[in-house]
Amino acid sequence: MLSERIGSAGTKVLDTLVRYLARIFPNPNTLTFIGLLINIGCAVLYGWGHFFIAGLVMIVANLFDMLDGRVARLTGRVTRFGGFFDSVLDRYSDVIVLIGIMVFYARNTPQHSTLYVTLAGIALLGSVLVSYTRARAENLIQQCKVGFLERPERVVLIIIGSLTEIGPEDNPFLHKMRAVLWVLAVLSHWTVVHRMYHTYLEARRLDMIGDMPPEPTAPATPEQDEVWEPALPKKQAPSWYRAT
Repeated sequence: MLSERIGSAGTKVLDTLVRYLARIFPNPNTLTFIGLLINIGCAVLYGWGHFFIAGLVMIVANLFDMLDGRVARLTGRVTRFGGFFDSVLDRYSDVIVLIGIMVFYARNTPQHSTLYVTLAGIALLGSVLVSYTRARAENLIQQCKVGFLERPERVVLIIIGSLTEIGPEDNPFLHKMRAVLWVLAVLSHWTVVHRMYHTYLEARRLDMIGDMPPEPTAPATPEQDEVWEPALPKKQAPSWYRAT
């Protein structure tokens, strides 16, 4: 089938790229850090209003983020710290990009808008809380991956919105970044609430299981009923301990 051929060809291209990157950057954490630096460049471009170019650069940045795990598996460098490092730098990347968008709408330009500065800030808060609620919930329950707007969806939406910021203003299919900010602001917090509700249900279920009466235990043996005695003979035991 055509879809299988396309998928197979895409996998071959990715595998070739991963092998090439593994030769240049054998440490996958280097790729993760490079991805962060590129996202900082994206934020600068957003701040200056170059949304279309920022969207293209963001695609490259997220290729690094997508491939660092593959490089880690190929080179046998999958570590606990690597996963932690990747997660922390992902949060930095999310925040920095949205700060760049906030700066653009806050600048004294014809596009200045307090409303969209606020929406970008709400979206920023939501992106942080989506990740936080999952991390915190999974300390209490086994898994919390519910909700629509996880990081990949947020990144794709920002890229799509950025790539539409070109051409004439009156084109109905272009200049959709403002609409994207509305979607991010609403659905990110919807995802947070969904995760909170899911965690509530799961935690309540686990609490109910934990409150079940314990299984009956076997009767104590004579050895278990014996009174504990000190290691020292009674004559050598302190006076306060000796039986009266």
